[in-house]
Amino acid sequence: MPEYDNENRGVLFPNKYKEDGDKKPNYTGSVDVQGEQWRLAAWENTSKNGVKYISLVVSEPKEKEEVEEEVPF
Repeated sequence: MPEYDNENRGVLFPNKYKEDGDKKPNYTGSVDVQGEQWRLAAWENTSKNGVKYISLVVSEPKEKEEVEEEVPF
């Protein structure tokens, strides 16, 4: 079975931490652009003319913080 190629593809999921009235994105996810991962955030909006649209923000992925554990001696 051939391996699925995710290059230049992305995904958005509903933000389960979004609450009414807050400014958190409605959707979050990631996208692969030429082999490099990027974070996605999307908000549902309505224009002044009443047209619904989705706005996007693409940002660098957050680096995972390394947690140093104390080793008792």
